[in-house]
Amino acid sequence: MKTMHANEASICNCINIRRASLAMTRVYDEFIAPSGLKTSQYSILKHIGHLGPISVSNLALEIRLDRTTLVRNLKSLEEKKFIVDLAPQGTRNRQLQLTDSGRAILQIAEPLWLAAQTYLEQYLGKEDKNALTTLLSKIEALVP
Repeated sequence: MKTMHANEASICNCINIRRASLAMTRVYDEFIAPSGLKTSQYSILKHIGHLGPISVSNLALEIRLDRTTLVRNLKSLEEKKFIVDLAPQGTRNRQLQLTDSGRAILQIAEPLWLAAQTYLEQYLGKEDKNALTTLLSKIEALVP
């Protein structure tokens, strides 16, 4: 990982959260890069593996991601043959499930993701990590 830099906060809370989100995503992406996945792809695969077969709408609700963004991310996972649609052709309600390749890439990516988790928990410390989780949940609750 790179050296940490202290940056001056903006007076805008929204900008500060966006900057922190980008930094967090970058850390996770760097850790799981050897798997060939991005953090968003890992999360989608992990959810499909846990919940599948699952419809795109239900997956969007579970991940709390807008459907358009999710569908865009699903395309690359389907192209890489990590997921498959089990719904009969001609039906509109897709049913997504991991393929053997999807399960295999998750086995590669999971320890890398866990290393990112550990790294950030050590960097933040238990108290700050718990405070961050509480604050993020509180902020997310602003919008149903």
